[in-house]
Amino acid sequence: MASGLIGLAIFLVHLLGVLSAILALLSSRTSQGAVAWIISLVTFPYLAVPAYWIFGRPRFYGYVLSRGERDTVLRRILVRYRPCLEPFQADARNPDVRAIEKLAMMPLTSGNQAELLIDGKETFDSIFDGIDAAEEYVLVQFFIVRHDALGHQLKEHLLRAAERGVRVYFLFDDMGSRKLSEGYLRELKKGGIEVHPFRSSRGFKHRFQLNFRNHRKILVVDGGEGWLGGFNVGVEYLGQHPRHGPWRDTHLKLTGPSVLGLQEAFWEDWHWATGEVINLCWEPRITCEECQNVIIVPSGPADRQETASLLVQHAIHSAHERLWVTSPYFVPDQGVQDALRLAAMRGVDVRIMMPEHPDHLLIYLSAFSFLPDMVRAGVKVFRYQPGFLHQKVILVDDIAATVGTVNLDNRSFRLNFEITAYIPDRRFAAEVCQMLERDFAVCRQISYDELQHRPLWSKLVSRAAYLTAPIQ
Repeated sequence: MASGLIGLAIFLVHLLGVLSAILALLSSRTSQGAVAWIISLVTFPYLAVPAYWIFGRPRFYGYVLSRGERDTVLRRILVRYRPCLEPFQADARNPDVRAIEKLAMMPLTSGNQAELLIDGKETFDSIFDGIDAAEEYVLVQFFIVRHDALGHQLKEHLLRAAERGVRVYFLFDDMGSRKLSEGYLRELKKGGIEVHPFRSSRGFKHRFQLNFRNHRKILVVDGGEGWLGGFNVGVEYLGQHPRHGPWRDTHLKLTGPSVLGLQEAFWEDWHWATGEVINLCWEPRITCEECQNVIIVPSGPADRQETASLLVQHAIHSAHERLWVTSPYFVPDQGVQDALRLAAMRGVDVRIMMPEHPDHLLIYLSAFSFLPDMVRAGVKVFRYQPGFLHQKVILVDDIAATVGTVNLDNRSFRLNFEITAYIPDRRFAAEVCQMLERDFAVCRQISYDELQHRPLWSKLVSRAAYLTAPIQ
């Protein structure tokens, strides 16, 4: 009897492995990922089946269903507010810009002002000034919030805003901010602030969706001012960490109609996290004299397309003279790698800037498995020397630039909710160019010989680390 039950259990596990392998074949977004999961699920289902249902799901299905409910109040409000943007929609005659509009499912808007914020003090001074000037509401969303000196400053500014009668909504990623203390959250709630975590495993039906993250950093004040970029909330982002030293990062302040794109992304995330539809201002506001065009590009695992990866590939293909990319985590998929090599081969000045000293060892090691081929094709790879590089910026020729939260790795491309501002403006591109030139001046360029003459053990470790790229 016992042996029969054991046999039945073994049969059911292998059957579940085969059924999961079929699902992986139908839904995996890359052929490499599909092959890896199918082999694992069929040959060793005992570990592979739970691993697949936790780490291998290609889409955030609960969010997909929530987004697709056309009869919800959320959808009806979006239908009402989008026409308000029509007077501010820029004429996107450039096919490159039209492609990004379709990718983002948001319009190119005029009447915006984009201000680069370089490093921590400038960024958080601007954010805190914005919170202090809020009159109606503040929307706050970060991947990581720490209960340290900077976290305390953010809390105090938010509490003072709530005391003035400003509505404050505070959203944080449940995994990214897992060390955030309950005491910190209680103080916010006690002060009248709405506080909620963003969880990918909401409810019994979606209990296995543990590998998705909300990596967005968004702050919106009264629907007229917004911030996004690389910064989370912690003293290390101010350079006050003994291991990382100086912290190099870039944020962006926006004013104008494009802020409603940031607000919409937050609004949709809040609806997923709470089931609530909060009342916000959807009237576009113009306050700038020298206005710029901006597209807000939200991306994530609930998208029909691989929005983040396609955005990066589009930037690469549209470059004619130069393509400068900065990313702390550089493990792009094969499509992006090939596009970078081809851009260099056709004479584009392709530069990749990464940190010299990593904070995630596997990601750091993975890059060395494909960098030799890229450098041999003409891609220039630079390592930032003064401290840790965390900015996520792309410069395309002298005509456009992006600032946002997207890293060039599988997690940002397929597993994280991200947010990017695409700005096709020569003046802004010139500011980004000057900023990056200062950064390149303190970088070390990696040569092909340096990459090729690494010890055999280093090459083997890099290849092994690269195999884990789909779940890094």
